[in-house]
Amino acid sequence: MPMTPEEVQLLRDLMEYEAARSAPPAGFPRLPDLPAGRYTDQRFFDLELKYIWRKSWLLAAHLDELPEPGSYIYWDCAGQPVVLIHGDDGGINAFYNTCSHRGAPVVTEKSGRKKRFTCPYHGWVYDRRGSLCAIRDPQDFRDLDFSTRGLKPVRCERFGNLVFVNFDSGAPGLLDWLGPIANEWQEFQFDTCRLAARHVFELDCNWKIAMEANTEVYHVRSIHPATVAPILDDRRNVNTLYPNGHGRMVAPTPPGKAALDALPVSPDIARIDTVGEIARSCTQSYGLFPNWVSPLSQYAIPPILFWPNGINKCRMETWTMAPAWKEGFKPDFWAENDGAELCAVLKEDTQFGEKIQRSMESSGFSGVPLSYQEARIYHWNQAADRLIGIENIPPELRVEQVITDEWIYPNDPRRALLGNKP
Repeated sequence: MPMTPEEVQLLRDLMEYEAARSAPPAGFPRLPDLPAGRYTDQRFFDLELKYIWRKSWLLAAHLDELPEPGSYIYWDCAGQPVVLIHGDDGGINAFYNTCSHRGAPVVTEKSGRKKRFTCPYHGWVYDRRGSLCAIRDPQDFRDLDFSTRGLKPVRCERFGNLVFVNFDSGAPGLLDWLGPIANEWQEFQFDTCRLAARHVFELDCNWKIAMEANTEVYHVRSIHPATVAPILDDRRNVNTLYPNGHGRMVAPTPPGKAALDALPVSPDIARIDTVGEIARSCTQSYGLFPNWVSPLSQYAIPPILFWPNGINKCRMETWTMAPAWKEGFKPDFWAENDGAELCAVLKEDTQFGEKIQRSMESSGFSGVPLSYQEARIYHWNQAADRLIGIENIPPELRVEQVITDEWIYPNDPRRALLGNKP
């Protein structure tokens, strides 16, 4: 459901508070520098691979990519080969794309539809539930227990039409992971929005460098003077920090401007009619730990995902989802010419990635001093360290846990400061 009138008014009041303040809110902690090695040290990168990408819920697919029983896609964005299969019961199953015989991949195409999945190496056959149902020359095996030789499952849950995976059997469920965001997202109809576009772009920088350019508005007047700056009032931006490292920013649109004017919104796109006042009149963007950034509006759900591809390389994946569009037209908020190139806003956001990486690798870079406006970045890093296990991180690469629960939703000390300058 859309925000209540009380929630809308609170955000409006917080916007005015942010515009009037002359310092960070009273009691908000000083943010220690982020250690440089979090972007350049192989030890920290290896810890990310071992913990962050194995214990987090990761967006893998849209139901439109798995339209009927037997439909499958091969997914390998987080360093683990996975096959997603639309089961006979209508659910989506996820498995490691690894035959239980000699480890060969069971599917070798990016997508398709099959009644059975036959390993191309020795012909072992699996059904849509991942169960082993036939092998070649069974007489040559002694006491082979088929029930223990199926494809190894990967946790798989859905939010609306989106399919998420998690490699950790002990991780909280997807809805628990989302926390209050799951309720906030109800107004955007994730269960009806269709997939219009999905593209991948290679970038020459650490994945966090690319992602962080989309999680603060401090850069907007420098990097986006003619695109985003005219439609986003950065001084009235309100950041909200959620459990599990998630975050949200809400920034109003100046009078006479329309949110997302910098992006190719077309009259050929149907509107999401349940979207409330804030998302219609402001830039309302979410950062979902670990790698999702997306504005949400009445026009579309267009997440951007960032995946590691080495310590100084990454993949940026752009999605556009919308409820409907006219025949002959497909909305694509982030790319042009069917994914041939990025749109102007993302070109601006990514133009310095390689240069920043090179500068960070120099002896002149020791750490990142973050402002209050960039608190979502620090909050993300605190959550990353807790997920990795602080004791597992070399002391010189840790971040101090200075943002305490009193600043995490539903808590917000700024409410007591409304009407006052800090």
